[in-house]
Amino acid sequence: MKNQPVALSFAANMPKYKIIVNPISGRGTGESAIPRIEKFSAGAGLDFDLVRTERPWHAAELAESAVAAGFDVVVSTGGDGTANEVINGLMRAKESGLGTAALAVLTVGRGNDFAFSMGISTDLEAGLQALVHNRRKRIDIGRVAGGLYPEGRYFGNGVGVGFDAVVGFEALKMKRLHGFASYIVAALKTIFLYFQAPKVHIQLEDEELTLPALMVSVMNGVRMGGGFMMAPQGCSDDGVFDLCIARQVSRPQIFALIARFMQGTQVTHDAILTRQSRRLTVTTLEGVLPAHADGETLCTEGAQLTLELLPLQIDLIISSER
Repeated sequence: MKNQPVALSFAANMPKYKIIVNPISGRGTGESAIPRIEKFSAGAGLDFDLVRTERPWHAAELAESAVAAGFDVVVSTGGDGTANEVINGLMRAKESGLGTAALAVLTVGRGNDFAFSMGISTDLEAGLQALVHNRRKRIDIGRVAGGLYPEGRYFGNGVGVGFDAVVGFEALKMKRLHGFASYIVAALKTIFLYFQAPKVHIQLEDEELTLPALMVSVMNGVRMGGGFMMAPQGCSDDGVFDLCIARQVSRPQIFALIARFMQGTQVTHDAILTRQSRRLTVTTLEGVLPAHADGETLCTEGAQLTLELLPLQIDLIISSER
């Protein structure tokens, strides 16, 4: 049964909020949003502490420390990468016995696919209001092991293997474009950079697939790349990943598929396979596996990735209107 959002009484038990801000997120939007966040939080009577990240993985460390210090809600203020780090900090705290905290997200980043997928408004004012209303749902969390993270890394939205991973890598290189526009240009560029699909073996719970796969998207959410609907029917509390696997196709067909992914209609294309599974392993038989988790690099030339969905792990504060 789908996990239903619940509204918690704000006044009855005042939560303590740790607001973690990535100041360079959104090309400095994170830093410029801080005065507005502080003014709203103080005016709303929130019990909060705000801290800036200073280096990669700092948000994960701050989130884990916040749980140990007794904060009830950890607020990720940034983009998908910041949210991913905070999720990792919360999960590490949980698995080490330090305790638990809810997750909230204020979006000031580029793609904000996690927020979109989870029913969180990408409007900063609405996000701040959501902190006050404290309406929550419990979501599944994924864990992937392999590449740069043989011990495993958690993710909230999805893992991309192959074409969409390279698109993300190329989008990050762009200085003048940002948001969905950067992903579109990167996708067009990637058609010529990453055309030969690796031959992969995909081991699901009850099925094995061996094929040249241009792309394997393993989704807990619905969207990647700021506008590509990888799993239009995806659900973050149903206990299974939604997989979208694209076979090797010609370059003209890739152009056509990009348009379908933008509309979420790719499932009717002959080159697309969809599956659901709680666990899977992707192994390359020929070629290499570039991969990302929530937009964060897992590997550029990986050989094997093992993924598992962990049901109903984190309480997430969601927008009241969604």
